[in-house]
Amino acid sequence: MIKVLKKTAQAGFEEKNDLIVEVSPLQAESGIIIELQSPVKNQYGSHIETLIKDTVAAEGFSDVQVNVSDKGAWDYTIKARIIAALERGMA
Repeated sequence: MIKVLKKTAQAGFEEKNDLIVEVSPLQAESGIIIELQSPVKNQYGSHIETLIKDTVAAEGFSDVQVNVSDKGAWDYTIKARIIAALERGMA
């Protein structure tokens, strides 16, 4: 089932080992667009972007802009924040 994001939503905190995720709806056929800011982007950027894209797709969304300001969050935190922002954007 394809889910549709209805509004821009946010989740997370600007603290060490956390991140802020903002999701916004895009026009149909736009795909998943990711903007990542992270102090570890050079080392782990491609892994983080793949994790974000896979999480958004696994939750059933396809046309979403995802802006992430990472402060060194672990994978499970990244997934949780993305899912929370997506759920908030459906309401």
